[in-house]
Amino acid sequence: MPTAGRLYVFEGPDGVGKSELSARFTRMLQESGTPTMLCLFPGKEPGTLGRLVYDLHHGAEAFGIGNMSRTSLQLMHIAAHIDAIEQTILPALRTGTTVVLDRFWWSTKVYGLADGNDRKIMESMIRVEIAAWGAVQPSKLFLIRRRSPLRAEPQDRWAQWSDLYERLAAEEQRRCSVVLIDNDDSVESALDRLRASLRDKDSIGTKPESLQMPLDLPGGGVSSPLSPAVFSSLSPAKPTVVYDTYWRFAAERQEIFFKRWRRSSAPWTDDQILSQFKFTNAYRASDRVSQFLIKEVIYSGDQSEEEVFFRTILFKLFNKIETWRLLVKSLGRVTYQDFDFRKYDAVLSKAIDNGDTIYSAAYIMPSGSSAFGTTRKHRAHLKLLKQMMEDEVALTIAGSKSMRDVFALLRSYPMIGDFLAYQYATDLNYSNLTDFSEMEFVVPGPGAKSGISKCFESLGGLTEADLIRVVTERQQAEFERLGIDFKSLWGRPLQLIDCQNLFCEVDKYSRVYHPDITGNSARTRIKQKFRPKTDPIEYWYPPKWGLNQQISQELQQVS
Repeated sequence: MPTAGRLYVFEGPDGVGKSELSARFTRMLQESGTPTMLCLFPGKEPGTLGRLVYDLHHGAEAFGIGNMSRTSLQLMHIAAHIDAIEQTILPALRTGTTVVLDRFWWSTKVYGLADGNDRKIMESMIRVEIAAWGAVQPSKLFLIRRRSPLRAEPQDRWAQWSDLYERLAAEEQRRCSVVLIDNDDSVESALDRLRASLRDKDSIGTKPESLQMPLDLPGGGVSSPLSPAVFSSLSPAKPTVVYDTYWRFAAERQEIFFKRWRRSSAPWTDDQILSQFKFTNAYRASDRVSQFLIKEVIYSGDQSEEEVFFRTILFKLFNKIETWRLLVKSLGRVTYQDFDFRKYDAVLSKAIDNGDTIYSAAYIMPSGSSAFGTTRKHRAHLKLLKQMMEDEVALTIAGSKSMRDVFALLRSYPMIGDFLAYQYATDLNYSNLTDFSEMEFVVPGPGAKSGISKCFESLGGLTEADLIRVVTERQQAEFERLGIDFKSLWGRPLQLIDCQNLFCEVDKYSRVYHPDITGNSARTRIKQKFRPKTDPIEYWYPPKWGLNQQISQELQQVS
């Protein structure tokens, strides 16, 4: 049976250096002995439909055409794409040639949306192009990014293109292996990142036969199911024995979660460390505080932008269920419409004077005394929230184009650093105020950085955020490698925020399980002991995740 070459796709807005990188990447593969060809999408080679469409697009007058509709122009581009797919790309793949493709159907969608094309018509056209690919998926799709374009581009448009590409990458990362490549430094640095993204099986310098992946190619090829998605390689980072513990910990902690959800009797695990000490869930949204935030704070009450924002940030400033209940009990209802600084201050000051702890120990909240001129921390935080409301931050966030924009806006306020801004952006994203993928970006906290230092003896030049993304993308492959049957959250895989948290938890776990591996942490003990709560949690997640009906049905079966 004929073998199949690999398909590598380069995408990104104009001006990110995509074309140069795809050409250099092609040469790199060719010099390693891998038969490789570079294709432009649509192509500009003389005598091709792609060249005709290119000339028509950029010089319609020469063909006697004064004006064309956007839809008809896109249809012509898609026709040129399909022509290249059927006449050039698929035949090359069937002969074992690796194809590097400069642009994909992603460009059609991004630029079509940016131009204001009718979404339904455009998506119908794209489905035709996707059908032409059959079962073929990119082995890797490299999304090239920059903070600013290499050449003159309209700034507003360029920012819009970049944002649309980021969103599309988040949507498509489950269907194919999407690798984000930052090209803000030298071309050589970006090439190093491209090279590092290839797993061992993809490594350059390997005979073409060993690079093959079974593909159901139209018109011939191997008639077999597609292989699992290709995940980013850990290389050049070097894992320690704690890295395997990371995955086993995640699976066992999730197993405990499901046993408790089914109301099974204790003990829920044979792991003495998990039985004795307190650890968060594998999924952040499953933790008791997050569940309370989602059900009792975010989705309980007025769903207007400013009220949802007010309740969410007020709760997160203290991050303590008891503090929220105290405010509700004392004030009757917690709304921005009725917000009175003096009343809130009085309730919280009385609690402090009575010896109560109003802040959770999960985050260390800065005092804010210099920013707001007060000696009491809670007053500074109330003033911070008041300032944000007066600045109409809620409305700005509701109109944000990305989770990064939300993060940047929150980060601009006093007392909110990188980690808190990321956590708050995630909490707000549980609501209907925003709807972004949790795979967009990640900001590692101190605990996660400590856990990463124990899981990896060398990061190989990658950042902690890079490692979290790589690990998140590899989750299925790693569970399979270790023979672990990981029970996901009713089909929802671990997200960046979850894997970030798991690094923090494995940092604590390894203090007992791997006491000889200290990483960059001086801590040797786990402080918090596990004490099961008497009131079980009725798990309920953001409705937009589509999990609640399934959970209810399964719970009825269990009962």
